[in-house]
Amino acid sequence: MANTPEDQATHAAKVPAILQADARAALRVLGDCGLDGASSARVLAISPFVVRTVSAHPDLLAELTQHGDLTRAYVPGELQQRLKEALAGCVDEPALQNALRRQRAREMLRIAWRDIAGWADLDETVRTLSAFADACLRSALEKLTAWAEARDGVPRDAHGQPAQFVVLGMGKLGGEELNFSSDIDLIFAYSADGVTDARGLSNHEYFVRLGQKLINVLQESTAEGFVFRVDMRLRPNGASGPLAISFDAMEQYYQVHGRTWERYALIKVRHVAGDAAAGAELLARLKPFVYRRYLDYSSIEEIRGLKAAIHRELLNKGVASNIKLGPGGIREVEFIGQAFQLIRGGRDTRLQERRILAVLAHLVDTGDLTAQASADLVQAYTFLRHTEHRLQELHDQQTQVLPADALDQARVAFGMGCADWETFVETLRRHTQRVHEHFESVFVAPQGEAPPAGETAGLHAVWSGTLNVALAEEILQRVGFADGDAVLKLLRSLREGGAWSALSASGRERLDRLMPLLLGAAGLTRDPVTTLTRLVALVEAIGRRSVYLALLVENPMALSQLVKLCAASEWIAQYLSRHPILLDELMDASSLYAPRAREALAAELRARLARLPEDDLEAQMEILREFRHGHVLRVAAADLGARLSPTEIGGYLSDIADVVVAQALTLATHDLEQRHGRPLCQHNGETVNSGLAVMAYGKLGSRELGYTSDLDMIFLYATRADGGHTDGARSIPNEQFFARLGQRLMHVLTARTHGGILYEVDTRLRPSGSAGLLVSHPQAFRDYQRDHAWVWEHQALIRARPVAGDADLCQAFEDIRTEILCQARNAQTLRTEVQAMRQRMRAAQAPHDPGLFNLKHDPGGMIDVEFMVQYAVLRWAHDHPGLVQHRDNLFLLDALEKRGCLDAAAAGLLREAYRHYLGAEQRLKLMERQPLVVPSEAGGFPDKVAALWQEVFK
Repeated sequence: MANTPEDQATHAAKVPAILQADARAALRVLGDCGLDGASSARVLAISPFVVRTVSAHPDLLAELTQHGDLTRAYVPGELQQRLKEALAGCVDEPALQNALRRQRAREMLRIAWRDIAGWADLDETVRTLSAFADACLRSALEKLTAWAEARDGVPRDAHGQPAQFVVLGMGKLGGEELNFSSDIDLIFAYSADGVTDARGLSNHEYFVRLGQKLINVLQESTAEGFVFRVDMRLRPNGASGPLAISFDAMEQYYQVHGRTWERYALIKVRHVAGDAAAGAELLARLKPFVYRRYLDYSSIEEIRGLKAAIHRELLNKGVASNIKLGPGGIREVEFIGQAFQLIRGGRDTRLQERRILAVLAHLVDTGDLTAQASADLVQAYTFLRHTEHRLQELHDQQTQVLPADALDQARVAFGMGCADWETFVETLRRHTQRVHEHFESVFVAPQGEAPPAGETAGLHAVWSGTLNVALAEEILQRVGFADGDAVLKLLRSLREGGAWSALSASGRERLDRLMPLLLGAAGLTRDPVTTLTRLVALVEAIGRRSVYLALLVENPMALSQLVKLCAASEWIAQYLSRHPILLDELMDASSLYAPRAREALAAELRARLARLPEDDLEAQMEILREFRHGHVLRVAAADLGARLSPTEIGGYLSDIADVVVAQALTLATHDLEQRHGRPLCQHNGETVNSGLAVMAYGKLGSRELGYTSDLDMIFLYATRADGGHTDGARSIPNEQFFARLGQRLMHVLTARTHGGILYEVDTRLRPSGSAGLLVSHPQAFRDYQRDHAWVWEHQALIRARPVAGDADLCQAFEDIRTEILCQARNAQTLRTEVQAMRQRMRAAQAPHDPGLFNLKHDPGGMIDVEFMVQYAVLRWAHDHPGLVQHRDNLFLLDALEKRGCLDAAAAGLLREAYRHYLGAEQRLKLMERQPLVVPSEAGGFPDKVAALWQEVFK
């Protein structure tokens, strides 16, 4: 539309009075450019930079409007193509510099206009700025590389292959979140040392020169200005380090010298220019430094220290109004997200994300942030970034400081949609206050930064050993320890032991903060010395990973739950010592004491594995172990808190095992199929899949699993008469595939990794026991059970059930099981064989204190109950096939009573005895004790059960 004087006056009147004169003057420079007058007035009133650019380059705005570039978003790759065409005719560095600066004027004008006019959202603006920087780097590097190779030759490695140059983008550029007048943070690296093939120049010197030229063409100030200021201080060893470094040297630097702030910086690292394949290789080599496999709560205190240093620097500069670095500013939002990335990113690949808004969304899914906290942070971050752009679009200056000039204040306020400066400042204050509150909830030390006082100060002195014995014992007695001497010996042993000497300086600081807290909390328990003994043993076990000490110091809830659980259970204390990764589970009490149902378990495990690369079996195995250990801990915690019934405990633990075994089979199958293809065979002229299934025996089969139970399992596989082969490039017979699959599954379940073993597995109940094949065909299994199996093997079959694998195979097993268990049997022969097997078991037991009763093995104990139930099932299943629908002893007793196979009195006695024995055994396991009790703790059941045994087997 034409900008007549009348139009200019009308549109200028729509901006604040303080800006109207500037708006009218600026509108006159536009001429008839076809732009909306209201938008133009807004843009020109807000940004003197735009006014200067349009005045200096009147053709640029006309070009942007004529091509339609000003009113539309670019498509991916468009900027790169535009830069490539613009630089095509450059034959030397001066020409390259001029062309780049011309393109900068055009694109920065376009970006500022679209941003201020409201035609581009924040995401488009920062992505376009980042894409422009990428395009400048790539296009300039391409030219400079061609000229360097013509002059010095191609740099080659020791094998004669071309060495590659890689430019890594850091900070906002790496995160594709570049701001309007930002520096670009870069690191230069090259793939290998060597020399060029023309002049024999070392690769190091060649790539340093190449990097210098790249910096110069971008940031050297000419008559046309500059393109980007380049900051290289994030490279290894900072400003004192070499400008370019080899991949090997860089990896070595981070492994040996890398610090937490460098991990923090590398969260956003991205390959931005140079060889793409080499860039991907370098990023893969750096990832283990950034994202640790364990939970790293030391990151919180490190970032807290970094933020404190920034705050001190701002105070020294006398700058309080910095929207990036000040309280509640952009950096605090980033710190919140990136702290959790450093803590959990190695275990949750969703957090290996460069863009902060995506991280905040993921943190809601992980439960680290509430939906409200995330929404507050997203809204504040968006407001702050828009404000940052308004500040920088004033004069194209890199600043995050609010202006003192009244005219610029009016421009910023108008640009942010506020009626006046005071309204803008109040809106800004609300956002920064919310951000700072959320920041403090994550980063403020829960025990405070002030020197300890009162009893806590006394416990610090007790721990440090600086008090005389009498005063130390007096302080300990005040906090609950009756035996102060025992506590002092325990603390002295810890300070003088190997765990203390192995700690780093930061680890000792963390332990110095932790031990007084543990002393105070242990003193409140029922048996303080026993609790503290368990806690000290745990500290000694986990001390080498001082990040776990940091977790407890940083999280009072985790510390509180740890003391509570260790006070209640020796087994849990040892379990946590063996698997310290589980300390993270203690942070959420509502989750800790709530075991999950099978469907929820399966969904959680699938989700956790989905975050890992499909071909990383080692990482998948670690997740299986952490999943199992974490959920077993939940069952134990719930058992201590709510006193779960034996049936509930067995059910929860069996659900965990079922889910883990099913997923382990999936992983093992995928791993083997990657190598050999799928096992196929012919059936009725069609090609069909063959499969494998897992059958559980023993306590897993009957869903009575204990905290430390082995898994008794056998494997069945299906294939047709022709045997069949796998369909991969390295094809093997199906029988060989399934034999390997059984072995692979055993490896997944039993291999000892960093997280320990998953389960002990016993496969001796397979046909022919240890001498038999690891995997069996259903027909061979049926023939063995029918013609060769012992009675005790049929007893074991009563508790067996399918838990994973091919559905047809699982049904075939059920059919065979029903057939075998429902065979007609001679009652006298059956009694004789069951009784003989029981006698052999008793003879094999090691002797124990005759004044104690073994809940499992002694006459009248658990095994006698199980044998009587199994005898009854085998005795009457032929007449009552419905009996074999059940596996666990309590349900079997109900079924036997209902069908008249046992009278009510006998069934009732066995039910009560079994429940009592099973509950007592599980409680003793949590106390890390053998199943031995004084007779009075056996509930009066042994004699009654033994008498019934005599009656049944007389």
